[in-house]
Amino acid sequence: MNENADITRMLVPGLRDSEAGHWQSRWHEQNPQWLRVKQRNWAQVDLEGWITAIDREQKLAKSPLLLIGHSFGALASLVWANRHPPLCAGVMLVAPAEPMRFGLDDDILPEPLAVPGLLVASHTDPLLPFTRAQFWAQAWGCELVDIGEAGHINVESGFGEWPWGLAKLEEFAARLAANSR
Repeated sequence: MNENADITRMLVPGLRDSEAGHWQSRWHEQNPQWLRVKQRNWAQVDLEGWITAIDREQKLAKSPLLLIGHSFGALASLVWANRHPPLCAGVMLVAPAEPMRFGLDDDILPEPLAVPGLLVASHTDPLLPFTRAQFWAQAWGCELVDIGEAGHINVESGFGEWPWGLAKLEEFAARLAANSR
């Protein structure tokens, strides 16, 4: 794996965590040095709870974070990144949920992120229609990666190991590292 020592990767799962076969869990198995958010209650929609969990794990980082958020975890990642841009190199938002779905209209605004972002979206995601993914990517100033009909980009949609996603992450990390020099 092409690790950049000046960027710490942190996995931020969504609701119900990411089960053993989920790409986030598989990536963590392959890269145990990566940080991963831990929660007491993975079923409770609690944006501030997720942000507190990111804060807790960030204290273990020796370099700025590259947050890799899925679904609700993507929303928490972008809010945390906007609050702490000096501590965050960038965010990879995979199948972010529609903020309005969770009543986060006041917390997540259609304005540019404070850090670089990569938004990976599907045309068949039940939590974020593709037209909304396009809207949010443009509003947040994120690069949009269209992966076609891929559901919610989770185990149920056939995404286990997901080497293509991992390669995309590493390309993004390399660009972030090159831009920080």
